[in-house]
Amino acid sequence: MRSKRRDAEFSAWAADVQAQLLRKAYLLSGDQESARDLVQQVLLSTYLAWTRVDHPTAYARTSMLRAFFKMAKVSQRELPAETIPERIEQSHPTDERLTLLNVLAALPPRMRATVMLRFWDDLSVADTAAVLGCSEGTVKSATSRALAQLRRCLGEDFDVDLPLTTALGGTR
Repeated sequence: MRSKRRDAEFSAWAADVQAQLLRKAYLLSGDQESARDLVQQVLLSTYLAWTRVDHPTAYARTSMLRAFFKMAKVSQRELPAETIPERIEQSHPTDERLTLLNVLAALPPRMRATVMLRFWDDLSVADTAAVLGCSEGTVKSATSRALAQLRRCLGEDFDVDLPLTTALGGTR
């Protein structure tokens, strides 16, 4: 009986957060297949820990970041900074969103995670540091370097208030 209730609780939670997890995974990974793989790993690890987890969404976020860092380390898919274009010209809001996603995908994994946590999840510096397991100074410097890279690539006049519509649908 407990197993059925646990399964029902998990299924309801997963249905509520799956789209959100997929968008976050896409922001981190930069492609749909990797995003889907990340979400599957997160859902599996959350399910296996379901009875021990008090805050499943926070657990899932941490699980996603760990899986993403592991994936990035294994695949070595980071682009060196010299391959990121100096400046990208935009012509259409949809192009701007795609450009932003492409530039985010070119950031190193920890910088990308920092940007996602700070600006997508709207976490404070202290909360971001706690999630990433690093100091607040590390979060501040990673945020500063990531934003500087985004400004270099996208220009100072890039509209940072655009809702991020991903190829997976939905807006943030």
